Amino acid sequence: MLTILGFAMIATFLVLIMMKKMSPIAALVLIPALFCVFVGKGAKLGDYVIDGVTSLAPTAAMLMFAIVYFGVMIDVGLFDPIVRGILKFAKADPMRIVVGTAILAAIVSLDGDGSTTFMITVSAMYPLYKRLKMSLVVMTGVAAMANGVMNTLPWGGPTARAATALKLDASDIFVPMIPALLVGLLGVFVLSYFLGLRERKRLGVLTLDEVLVEEKEAETVLVGAGSGSSGTSGTSGKDKVTGGSGSGTDAEDDDEEERFTVLDPNRATLRPKLYWFNALVTITLLTAMIMEWLPIPVLFLLGAALVLTVNFPHIPDQKARLAAHADNVLNVSGMVFAAAVFTGVLQGTGMVDHMARWMVDVIPEGMGPHMALVTGLLSLPLTYFMSNDGFYFGVLPVLAEAGAAHGVSPLEMARASLVGQPLHMSSPLVPAVYVLVGMAKVEFGDHTKFVVKWAALTCLIILGAGMLFGII
Repeated sequence: MLTILGFAMIATFLVLIMMKKMSPIAALVLIPALFCVFVGKGAKLGDYVIDGVTSLAPTAAMLMFAIVYFGVMIDVGLFDPIVRGILKFAKADPMRIVVGTAILAAIVSLDGDGSTTFMITVSAMYPLYKRLKMSLVVMTGVAAMANGVMNTLPWGGPTARAATALKLDASDIFVPMIPALLVGLLGVFVLSYFLGLRERKRLGVLTLDEVLVEEKEAETVLVGAGSGSSGTSGTSGKDKVTGGSGSGTDAEDDDEEERFTVLDPNRATLRPKLYWFNALVTITLLTAMIMEWLPIPVLFLLGAALVLTVNFPHIPDQKARLAAHADNVLNVSGMVFAAAVFTGVLQGTGMVDHMARWMVDVIPEGMGPHMALVTGLLSLPLTYFMSNDGFYFGVLPVLAEAGAAHGVSPLEMARASLVGQPLHMSSPLVPAVYVLVGMAKVEFGDHTKFVVKWAALTCLIILGAGMLFGII
Protein backbone atom coordinates (compact mmCIF):
# COMPACT_ATOMS: atom_id res chain seq x y z
CA MET A 1 0.00 0.00 0.00
CA LEU A 2 2.81 2.44 0.87
CA THR A 3 4.43 1.71 -2.48
CA ILE A 4 1.25 2.58 -4.37
CA LEU A 5 0.65 5.71 -2.30
CA GLY A 6 4.26 6.82 -2.81
CA PHE A 7 4.05 6.58 -6.57
CA ALA A 8 0.58 8.14 -6.49
CA MET A 9 1.84 11.09 -4.46
CA ILE A 10 4.72 11.78 -6.86
CA ALA A 11 2.47 11.35 -9.91
CA THR A 12 -0.15 13.70 -8.46
CA PHE A 13 2.48 16.32 -7.76
CA LEU A 14 3.98 16.13 -11.27
CA VAL A 15 0.61 16.17 -13.03
CA LEU A 16 -0.69 19.15 -11.08
CA ILE A 17 2.37 21.31 -11.60
CA MET A 18 2.77 20.38 -15.28
CA MET A 19 -0.90 21.21 -15.88
CA LYS A 20 -0.37 24.39 -13.83
CA LYS A 21 -3.24 23.59 -11.52
CA MET A 22 -1.09 24.40 -8.48
CA SER A 23 2.06 26.36 -7.84
CA PRO A 24 5.13 24.24 -6.99
CA ILE A 25 5.28 25.61 -3.43
CA ALA A 26 1.61 24.83 -2.76
CA ALA A 27 1.90 21.39 -4.35
CA LEU A 28 5.06 20.53 -2.41
CA VAL A 29 3.26 21.32 0.87
CA LEU A 30 -0.37 20.32 0.41
CA ILE A 31 -0.05 17.08 -1.58
CA PRO A 32 2.31 15.30 0.86
CA ALA A 33 0.24 16.56 3.79
CA LEU A 34 -2.86 15.02 2.21
CA PHE A 35 -1.13 11.72 1.46
CA CYS A 36 0.27 11.63 4.99
CA VAL A 37 -3.33 11.58 6.20
CA PHE A 38 -4.19 8.84 3.66
CA VAL A 39 -1.35 6.72 5.04
CA GLY A 40 -2.88 7.09 8.48
CA LYS A 41 0.01 9.04 9.96
CA GLY A 42 -1.46 12.52 9.96
CA ALA A 43 -0.68 12.89 13.66
CA LYS A 44 3.04 12.62 12.85
CA LEU A 45 2.98 15.18 10.03
CA GLY A 46 4.60 17.80 12.24
CA ASP A 47 7.50 15.50 13.10
CA TYR A 48 8.04 14.59 9.45
CA VAL A 49 8.03 18.23 8.36
CA ILE A 50 10.43 19.29 11.11
CA ASP A 51 12.77 16.43 10.18
CA GLY A 52 12.63 17.49 6.53
CA VAL A 53 13.19 21.16 7.32
CA THR A 54 16.08 20.28 9.64
CA SER A 55 17.79 18.24 6.93
CA LEU A 56 17.38 20.93 4.26
CA ALA A 57 17.98 24.01 6.44
CA PRO A 58 21.74 24.10 5.66
CA THR A 59 20.90 23.92 1.94
CA ALA A 60 18.42 26.76 2.24
CA ALA A 61 20.96 28.87 4.14
CA MET A 62 23.60 28.14 1.52
CA LEU A 63 21.27 29.16 -1.29
CA MET A 64 20.21 32.37 0.45
CA PHE A 65 23.75 33.64 0.94
CA ALA A 66 25.03 32.20 -2.36
CA ILE A 67 22.38 34.19 -4.23
CA VAL A 68 23.42 37.32 -2.37
CA TYR A 69 27.11 36.61 -3.01
CA PHE A 70 26.83 35.95 -6.74
CA GLY A 71 24.25 38.70 -7.12
CA VAL A 72 26.74 41.19 -5.71
CA MET A 73 29.51 39.77 -7.92
CA ILE A 74 27.29 40.34 -10.95
CA ASP A 75 26.46 43.85 -9.75
CA VAL A 76 30.12 44.80 -9.37
CA GLY A 77 31.09 43.39 -12.79
CA LEU A 78 33.04 40.23 -11.95
CA PHE A 79 31.37 38.20 -14.70
CA ASP A 80 31.22 40.92 -17.35
CA PRO A 81 34.29 39.54 -19.22
CA ILE A 82 32.67 36.09 -19.37
CA VAL A 83 29.45 37.58 -20.70
CA ARG A 84 31.33 39.65 -23.28
CA GLY A 85 33.23 36.53 -24.40
CA ILE A 86 30.01 34.55 -24.84
CA LEU A 87 28.33 37.43 -26.66
CA LYS A 88 31.33 37.80 -28.95
CA PHE A 89 30.93 34.13 -29.84
CA ALA A 90 27.13 34.14 -29.95
CA LYS A 91 26.39 37.56 -31.54
CA ALA A 92 22.63 37.53 -32.16
CA ASP A 93 22.49 33.95 -33.45
CA PRO A 94 20.11 31.78 -31.37
CA MET A 95 22.04 28.62 -32.28
CA ARG A 96 25.30 30.00 -30.94
CA ILE A 97 23.57 31.33 -27.84
CA VAL A 98 22.13 27.92 -26.92
CA VAL A 99 25.49 26.20 -27.51
CA GLY A 100 27.17 28.96 -25.48
CA THR A 101 24.73 28.27 -22.64
CA ALA A 102 25.73 24.60 -22.57
CA ILE A 103 29.44 25.42 -22.67
CA LEU A 104 29.16 28.02 -19.90
CA ALA A 105 27.12 25.69 -17.67
CA ALA A 106 29.62 22.87 -18.17
CA ILE A 107 32.61 25.08 -17.37
CA VAL A 108 31.06 26.64 -14.27
CA SER A 109 29.96 23.17 -13.09
CA LEU A 110 33.59 22.40 -12.34
CA ASP A 111 33.02 23.91 -8.90
CA GLY A 112 30.81 20.90 -8.13
CA ASP A 113 27.79 22.88 -6.96
CA GLY A 114 24.64 23.01 -9.07
CA SER A 115 23.18 26.09 -7.42
CA THR A 116 26.16 28.31 -8.13
CA THR A 117 26.36 26.94 -11.67
CA PHE A 118 22.76 27.90 -12.35
CA MET A 119 23.12 31.32 -10.75
CA ILE A 120 26.12 32.22 -12.90
CA THR A 121 24.71 30.71 -16.10
CA VAL A 122 21.27 32.28 -15.81
CA SER A 123 22.69 35.63 -14.74
CA ALA A 124 24.89 35.71 -17.82
CA MET A 125 22.40 34.37 -20.38
CA TYR A 126 18.93 35.41 -19.19
CA PRO A 127 19.04 38.99 -20.49
CA LEU A 128 20.19 37.77 -23.91
CA TYR A 129 17.37 35.20 -24.16
CA LYS A 130 14.85 37.84 -23.14
CA ARG A 131 16.10 40.41 -25.65
CA LEU A 132 16.01 37.92 -28.51
CA LYS A 133 12.67 36.48 -27.33
CA MET A 134 14.19 33.00 -27.19
CA SER A 135 12.61 30.11 -25.30
CA LEU A 136 13.68 30.25 -21.67
CA VAL A 137 12.96 26.54 -21.15
CA VAL A 138 15.65 25.82 -23.72
CA MET A 139 18.09 27.74 -21.51
CA THR A 140 17.04 25.95 -18.32
CA GLY A 141 16.96 22.54 -19.99
CA VAL A 142 20.39 22.84 -21.58
CA ALA A 143 21.94 24.20 -18.37
CA ALA A 144 20.41 21.42 -16.27
CA MET A 145 21.63 18.67 -18.59
CA ALA A 146 25.17 20.03 -18.86
CA ASN A 147 25.34 20.38 -15.09
CA GLY A 148 23.89 16.89 -14.63
CA VAL A 149 26.74 15.33 -16.60
CA MET A 150 29.33 17.38 -14.73
CA ASN A 151 27.65 16.58 -11.41
CA THR A 152 29.38 13.19 -11.55
CA LEU A 153 32.72 14.83 -10.65
CA PRO A 154 34.14 13.23 -7.48
CA TRP A 155 33.47 16.40 -5.50
CA GLY A 156 29.99 16.86 -6.99
CA GLY A 157 28.30 14.35 -4.67
CA PRO A 158 26.98 11.22 -6.46
CA THR A 159 30.39 9.62 -7.04
CA ALA A 160 31.38 10.19 -3.42
CA ARG A 161 28.08 8.72 -2.25
CA ALA A 162 28.48 5.64 -4.45
CA ALA A 163 32.04 5.17 -3.21
CA THR A 164 30.97 5.49 0.42
CA ALA A 165 27.97 3.18 0.06
CA LEU A 166 29.98 0.39 -1.60
CA LYS A 167 33.27 1.07 0.23
CA LEU A 168 35.19 1.88 -2.96
CA ASP A 169 37.68 4.53 -4.00
CA ALA A 170 36.00 7.45 -5.78
CA SER A 171 38.78 7.73 -8.35
CA ASP A 172 38.35 4.04 -9.28
CA ILE A 173 34.71 4.78 -10.04
CA PHE A 174 35.10 8.11 -11.81
CA VAL A 175 38.29 7.91 -13.89
CA PRO A 176 37.20 4.93 -16.04
CA MET A 177 33.83 6.67 -16.56
CA ILE A 178 35.42 9.76 -18.11
CA PRO A 179 35.14 8.57 -21.77
CA ALA A 180 31.42 7.78 -21.35
CA LEU A 181 30.78 11.06 -19.56
CA LEU A 182 32.60 12.97 -22.31
CA VAL A 183 30.34 11.29 -24.86
CA GLY A 184 27.36 12.36 -22.75
CA LEU A 185 28.63 15.93 -22.58
CA LEU A 186 29.20 15.90 -26.34
CA GLY A 187 25.62 14.68 -26.67
CA VAL A 188 24.44 17.72 -24.68
CA PHE A 189 26.41 20.03 -26.97
CA VAL A 190 25.00 18.35 -30.11
CA LEU A 191 21.49 18.56 -28.67
CA SER A 192 22.12 22.24 -27.87
CA TYR A 193 23.17 22.76 -31.48
CA PHE A 194 19.92 21.30 -32.83
CA LEU A 195 17.77 23.10 -30.26
CA GLY A 196 19.59 26.29 -31.27
CA LEU A 197 18.89 25.60 -34.94
CA ARG A 198 15.22 25.22 -34.04
CA GLU A 199 15.29 28.57 -32.28
CA ARG A 200 17.12 30.12 -35.22
CA LYS A 201 14.47 28.80 -37.59
CA ARG A 202 11.75 30.27 -35.39
CA LEU A 203 13.40 33.64 -34.81
CA GLY A 204 16.06 34.01 -37.48
CA VAL A 205 19.49 35.56 -36.95
CA LEU A 206 18.47 38.93 -35.63
CA THR A 207 20.12 42.29 -36.10
CA LEU A 208 20.66 44.87 -33.40
CA ASP A 209 17.83 47.06 -34.69
CA GLU A 210 15.38 44.15 -34.58
CA VAL A 211 16.41 43.30 -31.03
CA LEU A 212 15.97 46.82 -29.71
CA VAL A 213 12.76 47.68 -31.57
CA GLU A 214 10.00 49.18 -29.44
CA GLU A 215 12.17 49.25 -26.31
CA LYS A 216 11.33 52.62 -24.83
CA GLU A 217 11.60 52.15 -21.09
CA ALA A 218 14.63 51.27 -19.00
CA GLU A 219 14.81 47.54 -18.37
CA THR A 220 16.61 45.87 -15.49
CA VAL A 221 19.48 43.97 -17.03
CA LEU A 222 20.65 42.00 -14.02
CA VAL A 223 18.64 38.98 -13.00
CA GLY A 224 16.92 39.71 -9.72
CA ALA A 225 18.11 43.32 -9.66
CA GLY A 226 14.57 44.64 -9.24
CA SER A 227 13.84 48.29 -8.57
CA GLY A 228 16.79 48.52 -6.22
CA SER A 229 19.31 48.54 -9.07
CA SER A 230 20.65 52.02 -9.55
CA GLY A 231 22.79 51.05 -12.51
CA THR A 232 20.10 51.12 -15.20
CA SER A 233 18.40 54.43 -14.70
CA GLY A 234 20.62 56.28 -17.10
CA THR A 235 20.42 53.97 -20.11
CA SER A 236 17.01 55.01 -21.50
CA GLY A 237 16.16 51.36 -22.02
CA LYS A 238 18.79 50.66 -24.70
CA ASP A 239 21.83 48.47 -24.35
CA LYS A 240 25.20 49.88 -25.15
CA VAL A 241 26.05 49.19 -28.78
CA THR A 242 29.47 47.90 -29.66
CA GLY A 243 31.06 47.25 -33.00
CA GLY A 244 30.45 48.84 -36.38
CA SER A 245 28.17 51.64 -35.23
CA GLY A 246 30.48 54.35 -34.02
CA SER A 247 30.76 53.29 -30.42
CA GLY A 248 34.52 53.48 -30.57
CA THR A 249 35.17 49.91 -29.43
CA ASP A 250 36.27 46.93 -31.52
CA ALA A 251 36.93 49.28 -34.40
CA GLU A 252 39.51 46.89 -35.76
CA ASP A 253 36.73 44.51 -36.84
CA ASP A 254 34.50 46.74 -38.97
CA ASP A 255 33.06 43.86 -40.98
CA GLU A 256 31.91 41.94 -37.89
CA GLU A 257 28.17 41.64 -37.35
CA GLU A 258 26.71 44.21 -35.00
CA ARG A 259 26.85 43.05 -31.42
CA PHE A 260 25.35 44.28 -28.22
CA THR A 261 25.93 43.80 -24.53
CA VAL A 262 23.25 42.99 -22.00
CA LEU A 263 25.11 44.14 -18.90
CA ASP A 264 25.18 47.92 -18.78
CA PRO A 265 28.91 48.84 -18.80
CA ASN A 266 28.12 52.13 -17.05
CA ARG A 267 25.95 50.86 -14.20
CA ALA A 268 26.56 52.55 -10.88
CA THR A 269 27.25 49.31 -9.01
CA LEU A 270 30.45 48.51 -10.95
CA ARG A 271 33.63 48.34 -8.90
CA PRO A 272 36.48 48.07 -11.47
CA LYS A 273 39.17 48.96 -8.93
CA LEU A 274 38.10 45.98 -6.81
CA TYR A 275 37.91 43.51 -9.72
CA TRP A 276 40.96 41.45 -8.73
CA PHE A 277 39.96 41.48 -5.08
CA ASN A 278 36.53 40.09 -5.98
CA ALA A 279 38.09 37.53 -8.33
CA LEU A 280 40.50 36.39 -5.62
CA VAL A 281 37.72 36.07 -3.05
CA THR A 282 35.60 34.05 -5.49
CA ILE A 283 38.46 31.72 -6.43
CA THR A 284 39.29 31.25 -2.76
CA LEU A 285 35.65 30.56 -1.98
CA LEU A 286 35.32 27.93 -4.70
CA THR A 287 38.63 26.36 -3.68
CA ALA A 288 37.51 26.19 -0.06
CA MET A 289 34.25 24.60 -1.23
CA ILE A 290 36.05 21.91 -3.24
CA MET A 291 38.62 21.26 -0.49
CA GLU A 292 35.86 21.28 2.16
CA TRP A 293 37.72 23.65 4.46
CA LEU A 294 34.41 24.80 5.96
CA PRO A 295 30.75 23.86 5.43
CA ILE A 296 29.40 25.45 2.25
CA PRO A 297 26.69 27.51 4.05
CA VAL A 298 29.38 29.01 6.30
CA LEU A 299 31.61 29.81 3.31
CA PHE A 300 28.87 31.69 1.48
CA LEU A 301 27.72 33.45 4.64
CA LEU A 302 31.26 34.74 5.25
CA GLY A 303 31.80 35.49 1.57
CA ALA A 304 28.57 37.47 1.22
CA ALA A 305 29.31 39.51 4.32
CA LEU A 306 32.86 40.24 3.13
CA VAL A 307 32.06 41.33 -0.43
CA LEU A 308 29.10 43.41 0.70
CA THR A 309 31.25 45.24 3.23
CA VAL A 310 34.21 45.85 0.93
CA ASN A 311 32.32 46.72 -2.26
CA PHE A 312 29.56 48.73 -0.59
CA PRO A 313 30.96 50.19 2.64
CA HIS A 314 27.94 52.46 3.19
CA ILE A 315 24.98 50.87 4.99
CA PRO A 316 22.29 52.28 2.61
CA ASP A 317 24.14 50.76 -0.37
CA GLN A 318 24.34 47.38 1.38
CA LYS A 319 20.62 47.49 2.10
CA ALA A 320 19.94 48.38 -1.52
CA ARG A 321 21.92 45.37 -2.77
CA LEU A 322 20.15 43.02 -0.35
CA ALA A 323 16.78 44.42 -1.38
CA ALA A 324 17.70 44.06 -5.06
CA HIS A 325 18.19 40.31 -4.68
CA ALA A 326 15.53 39.66 -2.05
CA ASP A 327 13.03 38.40 -4.61
CA ASN A 328 15.29 35.55 -5.72
CA VAL A 329 16.27 34.74 -2.14
CA LEU A 330 12.65 34.47 -1.02
CA ASN A 331 11.51 32.43 -4.01
CA VAL A 332 14.33 29.91 -3.80
CA SER A 333 14.49 29.50 -0.04
CA GLY A 334 10.70 29.24 0.13
CA MET A 335 10.78 26.48 -2.48
CA VAL A 336 13.47 24.58 -0.57
CA PHE A 337 11.51 24.64 2.69
CA ALA A 338 8.38 23.55 0.81
CA ALA A 339 10.37 20.68 -0.68
CA ALA A 340 11.33 19.75 2.88
CA VAL A 341 7.68 18.89 3.53
CA PHE A 342 7.62 16.62 0.48
CA THR A 343 10.84 14.79 1.33
CA GLY A 344 10.00 14.64 5.04
CA VAL A 345 6.69 12.87 4.40
CA LEU A 346 8.15 10.63 1.69
CA GLN A 347 10.89 9.42 4.01
CA GLY A 348 9.10 9.61 7.35
CA THR A 349 6.13 7.47 6.28
CA GLY A 350 8.45 4.86 4.78
CA MET A 351 7.12 5.31 1.25
CA VAL A 352 10.63 5.74 -0.19
CA ASP A 353 11.83 2.45 1.33
CA HIS A 354 8.82 0.53 0.05
CA MET A 355 9.16 2.02 -3.43
CA ALA A 356 12.85 1.08 -3.57
CA ARG A 357 12.26 -2.48 -2.41
CA TRP A 358 9.46 -2.91 -4.93
CA MET A 359 11.71 -1.72 -7.77
CA VAL A 360 14.39 -4.21 -6.76
CA ASP A 361 11.92 -7.09 -6.33
CA VAL A 362 10.42 -6.70 -9.80
CA ILE A 363 13.78 -7.32 -11.51
CA PRO A 364 13.51 -10.70 -13.31
CA GLU A 365 15.88 -13.41 -12.11
CA GLY A 366 17.30 -13.79 -15.61
CA MET A 367 18.60 -10.22 -15.52
CA GLY A 368 21.08 -11.07 -12.76
CA PRO A 369 24.18 -11.19 -14.99
CA HIS A 370 23.13 -7.83 -16.46
CA MET A 371 22.65 -6.03 -13.16
CA ALA A 372 24.95 -3.18 -14.20
CA LEU A 373 22.67 -2.43 -17.15
CA VAL A 374 19.62 -2.77 -14.90
CA THR A 375 21.18 -0.40 -12.36
CA GLY A 376 21.93 2.15 -15.07
CA LEU A 377 18.34 2.03 -16.31
CA LEU A 378 16.89 2.15 -12.78
CA SER A 379 19.06 5.15 -11.93
CA LEU A 380 16.91 7.28 -14.24
CA PRO A 381 13.55 6.99 -12.43
CA LEU A 382 14.97 6.33 -8.97
CA THR A 383 17.29 9.34 -8.81
CA TYR A 384 14.45 11.45 -10.22
CA PHE A 385 11.90 10.33 -7.65
CA MET A 386 14.18 10.28 -4.63
CA SER A 387 17.21 12.09 -3.30
CA ASN A 388 20.75 11.00 -4.11
CA ASP A 389 21.15 9.99 -0.47
CA GLY A 390 18.11 7.72 -0.69
CA PHE A 391 19.27 6.08 -3.90
CA TYR A 392 22.96 5.65 -3.17
CA PHE A 393 22.67 4.67 0.48
CA GLY A 394 19.33 2.85 0.34
CA VAL A 395 18.97 1.25 -3.09
CA LEU A 396 22.46 0.87 -4.55
CA PRO A 397 23.78 -1.48 -1.84
CA VAL A 398 20.81 -3.81 -2.42
CA LEU A 399 21.37 -3.74 -6.19
CA ALA A 400 25.11 -4.28 -5.73
CA GLU A 401 24.49 -7.31 -3.53
CA ALA A 402 22.19 -8.79 -6.17
CA GLY A 403 24.83 -8.07 -8.82
CA ALA A 404 27.61 -9.66 -6.79
CA ALA A 405 25.63 -12.89 -6.61
CA HIS A 406 25.84 -13.04 -10.41
CA GLY A 407 29.49 -12.02 -10.73
CA VAL A 408 28.97 -8.30 -11.41
CA SER A 409 31.66 -6.23 -9.67
CA PRO A 410 30.74 -3.39 -7.28
CA LEU A 411 32.78 -1.00 -9.44
CA GLU A 412 30.58 -1.68 -12.46
CA MET A 413 27.48 -1.19 -10.33
CA ALA A 414 28.82 2.08 -8.92
CA ARG A 415 29.64 3.43 -12.39
CA ALA A 416 26.24 2.42 -13.73
CA SER A 417 24.56 4.22 -10.83
CA LEU A 418 25.94 7.56 -12.09
CA VAL A 419 24.09 7.34 -15.40
CA GLY A 420 20.88 9.03 -14.20
CA GLN A 421 22.44 12.30 -13.02
CA PRO A 422 21.48 14.44 -16.09
CA LEU A 423 17.83 13.63 -15.31
CA HIS A 424 18.30 13.86 -11.54
CA MET A 425 19.30 17.53 -11.76
CA SER A 426 15.74 18.40 -12.86
CA SER A 427 14.08 16.37 -10.10
CA PRO A 428 11.56 18.27 -7.93
CA LEU A 429 13.56 17.02 -4.94
CA VAL A 430 16.74 18.86 -6.00
CA PRO A 431 16.91 22.35 -4.45
CA ALA A 432 19.22 23.67 -7.19
CA VAL A 433 16.54 23.24 -9.86
CA TYR A 434 14.43 25.85 -8.08
CA VAL A 435 17.33 28.27 -8.33
CA LEU A 436 17.41 27.58 -12.06
CA VAL A 437 13.72 28.02 -12.81
CA GLY A 438 13.29 30.80 -10.26
CA MET A 439 16.04 33.01 -11.65
CA ALA A 440 15.00 32.21 -15.23
CA LYS A 441 11.36 33.01 -14.37
CA VAL A 442 10.24 29.69 -15.88
CA GLU A 443 7.35 27.61 -14.57
CA PHE A 444 8.67 24.40 -13.04
CA GLY A 445 6.06 22.40 -14.93
CA ASP A 446 7.16 23.89 -18.26
CA HIS A 447 10.78 23.06 -17.48
CA THR A 448 9.83 19.50 -16.54
CA LYS A 449 7.80 18.89 -19.70
CA PHE A 450 10.65 20.13 -21.85
CA VAL A 451 13.69 18.62 -20.17
CA VAL A 452 12.66 15.11 -19.12
CA LYS A 453 12.81 13.51 -22.57
CA TRP A 454 16.11 15.16 -23.52
CA ALA A 455 17.72 14.46 -20.15
CA ALA A 456 16.64 10.81 -20.33
CA LEU A 457 18.18 10.61 -23.82
CA THR A 458 21.45 12.02 -22.45
CA CYS A 459 21.43 9.39 -19.69
CA LEU A 460 20.93 6.61 -22.24
CA ILE A 461 23.78 7.98 -24.36
CA ILE A 462 26.12 7.77 -21.34
CA LEU A 463 24.88 4.25 -20.54
CA GLY A 464 25.35 3.13 -24.14
CA ALA A 465 28.84 4.63 -24.30
CA GLY A 466 29.76 2.98 -20.99
CA MET A 467 28.71 -0.41 -22.29
CA LEU A 468 30.42 0.15 -25.65
CA PHE A 469 33.71 1.04 -23.95
CA GLY A 470 33.41 -1.89 -21.54
CA ILE A 471 33.22 0.43 -18.53
CA ILE A 472 29.81 -0.79 -17.37
